[in-house]
Amino acid sequence: MMDRERIVQVFFFGFLALMAYELYALMTPFLMPIAWAILLAFMVHPAQLELRKFVKSRTWTAVIITILVATGVIWPAIWLSTRLATEGQNLYTQANDFVKIGGIKQVNDWMHSSPYLAPILRHYNGGRGFDLNADAPKFFVEGAQGTSEFLIKNLTGVAKNLVTAVIDFSIVLMIFFYLLRDGEDYYKLLRELTPLHEDDKAVVYDTLTSTLSAVMRGLLLTALIQGVAIGIGLLVAGVPYWAFLAVIAAACGLLPFGGTAIVWGPAVIYLGYFSGWTIAIVLAVWCLIWVAVIDNFLKPLAMRHGTGLPTIALFFGIAGGLEAYGPIGIFGGPAIISIFASLLRVYRKTYATQRKPRRAGRKE
Repeated sequence: MMDRERIVQVFFFGFLALMAYELYALMTPFLMPIAWAILLAFMVHPAQLELRKFVKSRTWTAVIITILVATGVIWPAIWLSTRLATEGQNLYTQANDFVKIGGIKQVNDWMHSSPYLAPILRHYNGGRGFDLNADAPKFFVEGAQGTSEFLIKNLTGVAKNLVTAVIDFSIVLMIFFYLLRDGEDYYKLLRELTPLHEDDKAVVYDTLTSTLSAVMRGLLLTALIQGVAIGIGLLVAGVPYWAFLAVIAAACGLLPFGGTAIVWGPAVIYLGYFSGWTIAIVLAVWCLIWVAVIDNFLKPLAMRHGTGLPTIALFFGIAGGLEAYGPIGIFGGPAIISIFASLLRVYRKTYATQRKPRRAGRKE
């Protein structure tokens, strides 16, 4: 017969598990903003420690850093939107000038004189070929009409996504502020609740800290190097707005898919038409070499330093994290593998070494 104490324990842990599940259901819509807020707080923690030397209040330190982070996100977004609008207007002006000087006729003649494009155009257009002077206006009108219909049909969805993004960003900033102000208390409480010996807690939490630091350091460093390398290539090749494109390339280097090719791919096509395919191929080779070197050598090396993980484990951590958790998985995947490895080390030290091998022979 179970005693009263055992019944109380079973009820307590069962009720705790039920409430934990209900809490998870309540927090599910906010898990991604919470994850990004934790990551941001971890990134700025060294700066917070430096600021605390001058501003003694944790609240005011959190306020200052939150304002700086919000400004660092909002103002670049506004600047980028304005810049893209300006570049779009310039592109429209250049396109009009291109049409006025007979550029469409030049492109049309080049397409029909090409030994590769001319047969394809005749094949897909009933042997008549493709006349840009006659057919381009029709395609422009149809394209504009299709674009307008698409915008009208999806305008509600676009507005909804924009509102959702603003709300999520506001939630991230709110959680970020409280993590900066009270994060040390949360961290100490979490360590106290972890049912491990102090040495084992240090192994787990130090591993998590070093892993996140290494992954962020590797991503930021390699994105910066890619942006500089591609910017040099664009400058030498004579691509306009090369500095602006280099900044965009560095930002795209942080993306899990597409990467810097989102920038230098169109630049290669632009060079191929306006400056010749020789310089375009040179630029493509330059970018491909740098991307290959950085992604396959520098990035794993920068990330591995501090994690203690083999390169193959780091690869599966990043790839699996992206598949399971999306962009935040770049950090979550390696963190999970590192924590699992640290728990194995704890198990080996605490439990596996306690098993003494049985002595051979028989006691006299």
